[in-house]
Amino acid sequence: MALGRKTSMPIIEVDHVTKEYRLGQLQSLKLGLEHVLARVKGKAVPKPAPFKALDNVSFGVEQGEILGIIGNNGAGKSTLLKLLSRITVQTSGRIAVRGRVAPLIEVGAGLVGDMTGRENIYLNAAILGMRKAEIHRKFDDIVAFAELEEFIDTPIKRYSSGMQIRLGFSIATSVNTDILIVDEVLAVGDLAFQRKCFDRMESMIRRDGRTVLVVGHNLRQLERLCRRIILLDQGRIVNDGASAESCKQYVELSNQKTREYVGGWRTRNDQIMSSGEIDVKQVQLFSGAGQLPVAEVAIGAPLRIGISYLAHRDIDALEVVVGFHTPDF
Repeated sequence: MALGRKTSMPIIEVDHVTKEYRLGQLQSLKLGLEHVLARVKGKAVPKPAPFKALDNVSFGVEQGEILGIIGNNGAGKSTLLKLLSRITVQTSGRIAVRGRVAPLIEVGAGLVGDMTGRENIYLNAAILGMRKAEIHRKFDDIVAFAELEEFIDTPIKRYSSGMQIRLGFSIATSVNTDILIVDEVLAVGDLAFQRKCFDRMESMIRRDGRTVLVVGHNLRQLERLCRRIILLDQGRIVNDGASAESCKQYVELSNQKTREYVGGWRTRNDQIMSSGEIDVKQVQLFSGAGQLPVAEVAIGAPLRIGISYLAHRDIDALEVVVGFHTPDF
């Protein structure tokens, strides 16, 4: 590095961070008594192995960057955001966040059910550091963006989850913070509002240089927003790079898990939900006129689905409904 050259310091630094949870805290009365007796006798009681929600994770985020975070359920995405939002603390490692954070982690988080939308705006905006005069000035814009003019004096507990999301997002993005953290709560809103949210985030990045971390499953939206995406799997970073590369690897990982799941249908009937009138014994996919089951079928190719079941009573007008979705839902 040349002498005298200044280097910018990342606004977020995550250095070898691990977050562990203790599993098996709840136990049967019998097992609890056995452990008490063992301690009385001076015997060692086995401790449950810790579960690593995050395992030695390291990365940095620059000022004005929008970083996507993807991964299957249980990969550690929400745990990571809660650490960055200081909702919880890491077991080991170091996290440095240089700037004010506005987290939008969970549906209705921070909203008080018995208070009206108006009261919640003043309360949450104040918690996030906005002065009363500024809240007055931005109040109408917050309400208009959330599309809640008719319901602003209604208690939050009577809002739908979508209405709560709109209000929470509108408040969080109206506060002049350095970092906005958004979990996949936006997937619950309608498509028109999702579009408004992503347009607002793009505007914030271009206009204010705001740093944004966003978790989601909609790969198309994330590729549009982010140049860089981190892929998590089982608490570890699998890929940290260009959006297209991380999304491609995520699809491959999801497809692999799907193939394993489909292959397990023949032996894992507990994974198939039933209302009780029938027990589904087997589900298989067949490509065209093929007689052997397959794990995947090309787009546009003929497809047959074989379902074997045991009926516990006579059923009239049986209807079978099959749904399909892409790996990014």
